[in-house]
Amino acid sequence: MKIITLIIPCFNEQEVLNLFYKEVSHVTNAMTDISFRFLFINDGSKDHTLDILKELSQNYENVSYLSLSRNFGKEAAMLAGLDYAEGDAVIIMDADLQHPPEMIPDMVKYWKQGYDDVCAKRKNRKDEGRLKRCLTQAFYSCISFLSKVPMQQNVGDFRLMDRRCVASLRLLRESQRYTKGIFTWIGYRKKEIPFEVQTRAAGKTTWNYFSLVNLALEGITSFTTVPLRLTTCLGLLISVLAICYMFFVVINALLYGDPVAGYPTLMTVMLFLGGVQLLSLGIIGEYLGRIFNESKNRPLYLIDEYDGKPVTYVPDIKPVERNFRIANKNEEESYE
Repeated sequence: MKIITLIIPCFNEQEVLNLFYKEVSHVTNAMTDISFRFLFINDGSKDHTLDILKELSQNYENVSYLSLSRNFGKEAAMLAGLDYAEGDAVIIMDADLQHPPEMIPDMVKYWKQGYDDVCAKRKNRKDEGRLKRCLTQAFYSCISFLSKVPMQQNVGDFRLMDRRCVASLRLLRESQRYTKGIFTWIGYRKKEIPFEVQTRAAGKTTWNYFSLVNLALEGITSFTTVPLRLTTCLGLLISVLAICYMFFVVINALLYGDPVAGYPTLMTVMLFLGGVQLLSLGIIGEYLGRIFNESKNRPLYLIDEYDGKPVTYVPDIKPVERNFRIANKNEEESYE
């Protein structure tokens, strides 16, 4: 029997966890040819989320949970779930039931047909304000223009992925992650299924405009260096324009005796060049900050407990190297 693990990142979701398990179990129990397992990831919740997860784990054999040592963010929580997931495929879902469980049978159907990544695509964004819709569309247009890898639009984390997709994602250990882009980057056969986002079953969203802007910056700086190239082109263009203007001013003064414009022109040029320089430094700083964070080689998450047991083991930065060292250790023991 095939095994599919449901990965559910949780941050302060105490009001909806029991309802989530009930609703999803109602769908999965009807699929008798697939064995479903629930893996909840408590991402440093401050409420009673962890207590509810412990209760679910004790009451149901197919429920497990990871509790991270603090809040590392949804991207790191999803990676933790991928690292610990078992079976033939995984499904990533939000705990607030905005991802309709009724889509799981369709995902499994297309997976059986040979698709490796069956992802849910939003039909519309009627639930969002006009400003947010405009900013979202602008972001997708921008990253599609800048990135060499075509990005899936209006496709989020709600998806079913075959185990070879999971194995590929485990290899990508960058600390500042834009998972939506990584899902696209790994390739494999993809199938998009349209769906409508449901209203939250309970609780309040923790996302705000600052979080969305930060996510957009992560996406752009993670998958393209075009902003750096544009900065170079902008500097070259301004230099050419400055030289042309210099010749114009000199020739105009020598041939026609026109006086050089004074304070207003000088201040305008200084402010313009100062703004361009600060913008260029800011773009360079974004990429430099990413290099700084990657160079520290810190683990992407730390686990406090796994199904009630304290965890002292931290996954290595590169799982392939870890497996290689384990193999070598076994060979040495056999040799001795």
